[in-house]
Amino acid sequence: MADTQAGAERKRVLIAEDEALIRLDLAEMLVEEGYDVVGEAGDGETAVRLAEDLKPDLVILDIKMPIMDGLAAAERIAGGRIAPVVILTAFSQRDLVERARAAGAMAYLVKPFQKSDLVPAIEIALSRYSEISVLESEVAGLTERLETRKSVERAKGELMTKYAMTEPQAFKWIQRTAMDHRMTMREVADRILAEQQAEADPPR
Repeated sequence: MADTQAGAERKRVLIAEDEALIRLDLAEMLVEEGYDVVGEAGDGETAVRLAEDLKPDLVILDIKMPIMDGLAAAERIAGGRIAPVVILTAFSQRDLVERARAAGAMAYLVKPFQKSDLVPAIEIALSRYSEISVLESEVAGLTERLETRKSVERAKGELMTKYAMTEPQAFKWIQRTAMDHRMTMREVADRILAEQQAEADPPR
């Protein structure tokens, strides 16, 4: 993975974790995997300030932090479209995962985590953030954005089930089809869902 990152542009990561030892371990793992750790914070408020100043490619936030917790920081960072967010959570905080998603987190890691857990979480976060950016550039209104995202998510699910595609492959297929046929991604997604519905409904 480190070679892949080195060959491509190295992703810049900001870490916010109030336990210095965990922060150190996390930074070491990231560097070993070919990421650049551009900033570290011990509380959510500092994390938000550093994210605004440094404009990293990704922010990793622990939930429990002083001054401002990770969920509030995620809301500010993700809501401001500064960077995708990965949330660190303990096993006892599983109930907070939904709140983290609502705050704009793209992925989460459950502590204690291994290096093998880290890269997939980062890649999922980067991929989802990229997808949302593409969709939002296509649609202006907030309500329509949400509906578009829902349709595309459901259509991706259909393609993944029917053709054994990965999530990024399904998104790229919808994106490419939209460009090829000069349609919006919402129109392509709606067609996929309409076809699926037609197949599911028995002929009368």
